[in-house]
Amino acid sequence: MKKIIVYTALYFCTLNAYSQQTYANLQEALGAQSSLSGGNGPASVNWIEGGKRYSYKNNDGSIYLYDPASKKDELIFDATKVTFPASEKLFDYETFEWSNDFKFLVFRTNVRQVWRNSGYADYYLYSIATKKLELVARDAYTAQLSPDGTKIGFEREGNLFVTELANKKEKQLTSDAGKAFFNGRFGWAYEEEWGLVQAWEWSADGKNIAFWQTDEREVPWYQYTNYDGFDEKYEAIPYPRVGDKNPVVKIGVINLETAKNTWMNVECGDDYIPRIYWTADPGKLAIVHINRKQNHMQLFFADIKTGDAKKIFEEKSETWLEVFSFGATIMHYFYFPQKTKEFFWKSERDGFSHVYRYDYEGKLINQVTSGNWDVVKVVYTDDAKKLAYYTSTEVSPLEAHLYVVGFDGKGKKKLTSVPGHHKINFGGKYYIDTYSSTTMPKQVDLCDASGKVVKELENNVSVIDFLKDHVYAKAELVQFTTEDGQKIDISIIKPTNFDPNKKYPAVLDVYGGPEHQSVFNQFETNGWRQYMAQKGYAIVQVNNRGSSGYGLKFKSCVYAKLGHWECYDFAQTAKYLAKQSWIDGQKIAIKGHSYGGYTSAYSIFNYPDVFAAALVTAPVSDWRIYDAIYTERFMGLEGENKTNYDKSSVLPYVKNLKGKMLLVHSTYDDNVHVRNTMQLLSALVDNRKDVDFKLYTHGGHGVAHNFSSYVLLQQQYVDFLEKCFYKKD
Repeated sequence: MKKIIVYTALYFCTLNAYSQQTYANLQEALGAQSSLSGGNGPASVNWIEGGKRYSYKNNDGSIYLYDPASKKDELIFDATKVTFPASEKLFDYETFEWSNDFKFLVFRTNVRQVWRNSGYADYYLYSIATKKLELVARDAYTAQLSPDGTKIGFEREGNLFVTELANKKEKQLTSDAGKAFFNGRFGWAYEEEWGLVQAWEWSADGKNIAFWQTDEREVPWYQYTNYDGFDEKYEAIPYPRVGDKNPVVKIGVINLETAKNTWMNVECGDDYIPRIYWTADPGKLAIVHINRKQNHMQLFFADIKTGDAKKIFEEKSETWLEVFSFGATIMHYFYFPQKTKEFFWKSERDGFSHVYRYDYEGKLINQVTSGNWDVVKVVYTDDAKKLAYYTSTEVSPLEAHLYVVGFDGKGKKKLTSVPGHHKINFGGKYYIDTYSSTTMPKQVDLCDASGKVVKELENNVSVIDFLKDHVYAKAELVQFTTEDGQKIDISIIKPTNFDPNKKYPAVLDVYGGPEHQSVFNQFETNGWRQYMAQKGYAIVQVNNRGSSGYGLKFKSCVYAKLGHWECYDFAQTAKYLAKQSWIDGQKIAIKGHSYGGYTSAYSIFNYPDVFAAALVTAPVSDWRIYDAIYTERFMGLEGENKTNYDKSSVLPYVKNLKGKMLLVHSTYDDNVHVRNTMQLLSALVDNRKDVDFKLYTHGGHGVAHNFSSYVLLQQQYVDFLEKCFYKKD
């Protein structure tokens, strides 16, 4: 009944659009994003006791335990009463985690950000029993309690340390760190492109620590600044571009009893070691090696006492192999249950992403899932019952649903039933299901392992109440066929107060990068898009070729020729729109940030008669000046693919520009360096092409660095489009 009410309410809101409140300005619309998103259910969920209970924090930072069986909450950390040791200042923190015995909490606080997901911080230990809070690691990059709860390990200034909690005795485990040389820490490239921050792992018994040693001393350095002060300060980072010397890593294992470090005999060289995993055998460490081209992956099992490594199996591809996916937010493709000497690998070898089961000799036991659809993520394995829980696109590439299947591939059952895109936080006995659809705001349910809803955690009736008083333009899912016969899914937000007898301008809001997906059957909450719909624009998103969710052929066809198929599909989308009676085909723009900035520029240069305007933010202009790990994954090595590197650059096509362009970048961008935009500007000037240009000095890759600058940036997008389509120069 709940879902029917939500659907009906949204339909009612749509019917009464003419009587509803519009946004007075862009800032108000951007601020309304929280009202459209609604509640997220419990925050900072941590499952404990094998998934029997979970902890969460409320708005003031207090932490509670919830027991689904008794449906009772228990306050375990009262943030209104705990102060920093020897201080009257209330304790505050960013994140926390549990000890394995669930008797202690470790808090991360006073964070000083360095890269996208990392920074220096202080770590405090809190006893649930005594309610005592104590500092256990200061100025550490990462820290983690040992599985047995007796020690805390941490990395500081490139070296690893461990402190015995009983006597507070600190022991230094490594001592050879130096400039661009780290133990237990990654540099910019590994953190950004392999997705991990903590470059070390406790063994399950707490007796050993495995770690990466990273050597970036031969990697070229890049400098950038925000120009603050009278004498600007330059940041400098090792940043390997295409063809440059890569970071060299090796894997060590430190025995805490003997303090002996043993190097694992898996050579990295100019290749990569992106993942390590402790196996169910405490003496064996799994090490993933992938070549620089990222189309040949090998899995080794290393003996932690001798370092001897045995190749367990390998996989090769004509395009690229996935070890993790930033675009699809999947951290791991290997899964190592700790109670059985088997492991799982998610592979696309049969044309779709599926789960395969192996023994510890590397022998394939069986394929766990199969079909013409993709497994998105393995969310949990029940070793005792030999069950794997996973989400997949079996219903539709636009939806993710939860399934359970036996390790042997038998007994598959679908556990989610409501249409929409489901995100699962699985604890063991229970899981939290967060989902929405284009006609239903975010819902959050607590379910048992059979799929039965135990408790509705969030129904977001507040969103429906907000929509009763505010104009809302929902996303409509549409599929069309390109001129070369490919079906493409898009979403269209029509102008509010839509009149089919009028003609409207359209904006393609794109990203387009490999493995990324833009269109889902989920609720639209973006304030900028809502504001533009209110101003009479159609806003369109595209699942172009290269996107995840449609199988290997659809995704990998972009390999070694970035820009070509993505922008072809964007142009085909624009042509499809232009055929609609209510779209003004002379007023179609394309907008994007980062990879989307690249594809926006590439599109308007290569399809100058299709796109009248482009909003290009933080773009790559030539893949040879972007980082090696990302670029060579999708473009291959330049020496083997120079012609397509030339074709994938936007610079050769600048001369084709006919429409208007807004170009935006930040000098403080550590990811896509501002040199990309400067080279693009030089090419534009050389070809006598005039564009609007906005240069920011803070904000990094996101350009905006606070809400004020964010509003300014979004307003500049609005003003540029208004100038292009409605105002005379």
